[in-house]
Amino acid sequence: MGKILVTGAGGFIGGHLVRDLVNRGFEVRAVDVKNVGSWYQFNEESENIVADLRSLEQCKTVSKNVDQVFNLAADMGGMGFIESNKAACMKSVLINTHLLEQAVENGVRRFFFSSSACVYAHDKQTDPRNLGLKESDAYPAMPEDGYGWEKLFSERMCRHFLEDFGLETRVARYHNVYGPHGTWDGGREKAPAAICRKIALAKITGNKNIEIWGDGEQSRSFTYIEDCIKGTIEIMSGNHAEPVNLGSSEMVTINELVGLVEEIAGIKVERNYNKKAPQGVRGRNSDNSEFVSRYGWQPKISLRQGLEKTYSWIYDEISRNSSAREK
Repeated sequence: MGKILVTGAGGFIGGHLVRDLVNRGFEVRAVDVKNVGSWYQFNEESENIVADLRSLEQCKTVSKNVDQVFNLAADMGGMGFIESNKAACMKSVLINTHLLEQAVENGVRRFFFSSSACVYAHDKQTDPRNLGLKESDAYPAMPEDGYGWEKLFSERMCRHFLEDFGLETRVARYHNVYGPHGTWDGGREKAPAAICRKIALAKITGNKNIEIWGDGEQSRSFTYIEDCIKGTIEIMSGNHAEPVNLGSSEMVTINELVGLVEEIAGIKVERNYNKKAPQGVRGRNSDNSEFVSRYGWQPKISLRQGLEKTYSWIYDEISRNSSAREK
């Protein structure tokens, strides 16, 4: 295997993927639009480049002399960001389109696209007791407005570049990936990080009032980063081009998520429900039958195990940042 390009390398999943690939001994070119000092993880053993991949010319430059492309670059965040920045999310379609074009031109052998459970039809996610979304539930199309449409369109682009140009494309539909070394504040964080931050602050400050978006009965499944990276590499290495779920099937309500973090932190908080805040769909869970059929396993790190590591990391980050401000 030749050099591997990872886009979105300064982000949460991208940073973990670069580290994993470097540890496996691969030569990696890591690219992100953010200044290197703002990357969540920085690996000195990779070739690190700052580039805006919405530009065709910059896609052309970074995709030269690489064997495989992992495209994780996108303008995205948690539900609060997605619902308020639909146009920005849609513009990410430029990244995938330009990268696919240049992958063909530069002779890239294989191309991975990180899609999302947000592609699934809204009317399949109205029940908080959701038994699991099958890959076929993405059609007839009714995805999350903005972000979901961009992901679904980019999935189709991957399919047609395989059909028309022979580029081996692979697509994973990520389900709520979380873990250390990710966004935990600022408005782009997802539910596990947001809840861990709120409860860590409650423990540190003694103010035990926290805000919960919605009534807390909306349900989700959350995938720990280690399972996500393992699955991503297996999907890229496998022989199946059709999109596949990559997510945990352990579904919980947001109230149950809060309860787990309370147990980990060793405190009880006062829950204030903001029913006007962005909530997304009512129920979303991953049906892993297709993934198991293809790869013989499924994400296995329990939510409690993952939250213990995530809460500990976020607690330390808050404490470290507080100490730095006091100096």
